[in-house]
Amino acid sequence: MALALALMGLVGCTEEAPPGPTTQDFNKARAELEAKRGRAPKRAPVSTPQPQAPALEPAFAAVDKEYSYDRREKRDPFRSFEWEQLRLELSDVDTRGPLEQFDVSQLTVVGVVWNDLNARALVQDPAGMSYIVGSGTRIGKNEGRVTSINDNLVVVRETYVDFLGEETTKDVEMRIRLTEGG
Repeated sequence: MALALALMGLVGCTEEAPPGPTTQDFNKARAELEAKRGRAPKRAPVSTPQPQAPALEPAFAAVDKEYSYDRREKRDPFRSFEWEQLRLELSDVDTRGPLEQFDVSQLTVVGVVWNDLNARALVQDPAGMSYIVGSGTRIGKNEGRVTSINDNLVVVRETYVDFLGEETTKDVEMRIRLTEGG
């Protein structure tokens, strides 16, 4: 039985493939059709050796040696467009601190904590909010800055502009208010 199957397999393998068009038949039919239409028959493209490109230096990308990247007046490619727009909008806004919304006369000194190197004062606004200030803190509507803090005194240097446009500076003393009576 096995011998019969082996013989049938050999006989089946020797059969020729079913007849069908070959590549040569297809090219011949195409050339005849092109001739009927009046065109020259297309030829199969002949592979010609391509000229080799000059060898590049081993680098990530080929760049002209004279080129230099200048980042001035270019946006950061790693920042989003929304961030750039927000940054431009915020730069137009006057960024004044809460103590710069009031005149120095409206603020009161509540207490002073100081040592040899670092003096701090507790300042209260008219609404009752308290803020800790140190030397150099911006305070007051007239570009004021805290210049010194003593045991019961805070000195603020303010710049005033008169009607002629001239600037004058004035030191304003803010003292701790003592309670009256016994």
